[in-house]
Amino acid sequence: MTLQTLIIRYTVFAVIATFMNLFFQRIILIIDNSFPYFVVAVAVGTLVGLVVKYYLDKRWIFFDHKKGIHHYSRQFSLYASMGIFTTAIFWGFETLFWLIWQSHFMREMGAIIGLAIGYGVKYHLDKRYVFSNDS
Repeated sequence: MTLQTLIIRYTVFAVIATFMNLFFQRIILIIDNSFPYFVVAVAVGTLVGLVVKYYLDKRWIFFDHKKGIHHYSRQFSLYASMGIFTTAIFWGFETLFWLIWQSHFMREMGAIIGLAIGYGVKYHLDKRYVFSNDS
C-alpha cells in the first residue's frame, strides 16, 4: 500500500470512528446533559469508537487476517492498552473544551482535536506493538 493510500484510509477510518463516538455521545446527552451523563456518554462513545477503529485497522490498515478467540482477545487487549494514553489525550481536550466553553459544539471540537492527535500517536504504537509480525 502506498503512503498516500495509507494516510487516506487511516484518516477516513479515524473520521468514521470519531463520528460513531460522537454520535453515541449525542444520543446519551439528549437524554440528559448533566455531568454523570457526560461521563457515561464519553465512556460509551469511546468504547464504540475503539471497537469500530480496531476492526477497520485490523482488516484494512494492517491486513491482519488471523482468527481465533485467543488471538482476538490478546490482540484487542493490546490494542485497547495502546489506546489508554491516546484516550487520555482525547478526553483531556474534550473535557477542557467543555469546561471552558460549556458548549456541545466546542466539546466536540475539543474531541476532534484530541482524537486527531491521539490517532496519530496510536498508529505508530499499533504498528510496533499490536499488529507486528510477532503478535
